Amino acid sequence: MSKAGHTGSNEAARQRLQMADIARLAGVSTATVSRALNNSPLVNQETRTRILELAASLKYSINIGAQNLRLKQNRTVGVLIPFDPRTHQSLTDPFLLAMLGSLADALTERGFDMLFSRIGTDEIGLAAASYDSGRVIGIIMVGQWGRHQELNALAARKVPLVVWGAQLPQQLYCCVGSDNVNGGRLATEHLIAQGRRRIAFFGDSALPEPAQRYRGYCEALARHGIAVDPRLQVSCSFLPEGGHEAVAALAARGVDYDAVFACSDLIAMTAIDSLRSLGRHVPDEVAVVGYDDIDQASWFHPRLTTVRQPIGAAGRALVDALLAQVEGGAALSAELPTELVIRASAGETAT
Repeated sequence: MSKAGHTGSNEAARQRLQMADIARLAGVSTATVSRALNNSPLVNQETRTRILELAASLKYSINIGAQNLRLKQNRTVGVLIPFDPRTHQSLTDPFLLAMLGSLADALTERGFDMLFSRIGTDEIGLAAASYDSGRVIGIIMVGQWGRHQELNALAARKVPLVVWGAQLPQQLYCCVGSDNVNGGRLATEHLIAQGRRRIAFFGDSALPEPAQRYRGYCEALARHGIAVDPRLQVSCSFLPEGGHEAVAALAARGVDYDAVFACSDLIAMTAIDSLRSLGRHVPDEVAVVGYDDIDQASWFHPRLTTVRQPIGAAGRALVDALLAQVEGGAALSAELPTELVIRASAGETAT
């Protein structure tokens, strides 16, 4: 037997042993395990979930995806947009829709299909199910959602995976994202240049990307000798009501401010709406800068100054990084540039 053949038989034997282990631990037959891993409708959801969790804990992967690609039998990529079960951010969020469209365009250009699904952030450890079953050749996930270790575990299993998010220490998985620190710096520098000194920050700094935007915000303040005031930092969700809640929180604190840097355009827009209801004029009394540059930013009133994330380039970069992995190449992370788009909401329009 050749060395390659010997290696292949060893791998097959190892997988048979692992399948038997999963069957023993789950209290089912190996046939049921096989059906569950292949998403058979003959296995109920509770049993399938238990088997997938055990498979993940044993680092079991049937690796059908890469085999099918080599045989030209599968040209489908899984795209996952997780949601926090506590808030369940809607897919109608403009940024998520734009990212989904960018990925669909990039995959179509490369001749691949997209299998889209959502998964709770508390279930990210099961995100490889569609890969393990052979339905997809790899997975693109939009957002880290504070699940860094679970994503590292997927990468350790050699699941072809690319995540849209922030570069973090001890990162095993491939990550493509924008330069969030510089984005936060650009937004805050612009507000300071407009003469603002009491700049509020709206965003959930417990999440990786807003945390990096907050870091850029703090760096810009420090550069101009402005002390960071914790009372001006408001943790809020990316939901539409996030901006309303943040403005209400500052009102309850009785803290004075003359500008807002919001971690998304949607937060910025709802914050402006709340400021209007309080009789505060934007931008004369409170200047506002958002983040993302969604389509609505250019026609919102006042037109929104914002930090642009390169969504079109993001889709292509995510797809290229995933296909490089599937084809046996290195999983190279990338950080895309951000730029400030000056409109009316921060007190100065573009020339």
